[in-house]
Amino acid sequence: QVHLVESGGGLVQAGGSLRLSCAVTGRIFSINAMAWYRQAPGKQRELVAEITSGGITGYADSMKGRFTIYRDNTKNTVYLQMNSLKPEDTAVYYCRAQMVTGNFWGQGTQVTVSS
Repeated sequence: QVHLVESGGGLVQAGGSLRLSCAVTGRIFSINAMAWYRQAPGKQRELVAEITSGGITGYADSMKGRFTIYRDNTKNTVYLQMNSLKPEDTAVYYCRAQMVTGNFWGQGTQVTVSS
């Protein structure tokens, strides 16, 4: 089995920063793309940022310049550095790992930004 364990969420004031981590463990084959998604109450899950195995990144427009995704392939871990947080960034953040055996998701970590 494959497990993704997210950490780093919490409560922060607007303008603050958080760093999320997502470690992949278990029966790991070659991890291709890794990504962060988020889902706010009453809204659909949306892509936040994605990174390929070669380090190419992509971001949703509203996150560009504030969020940075990066990964440590030696640790099978993906990170999301979030700066200049806004109340509208409040959501449950999920990581996803794409492997030849399929897509795998973490359980989510809550991020709450107070105004």
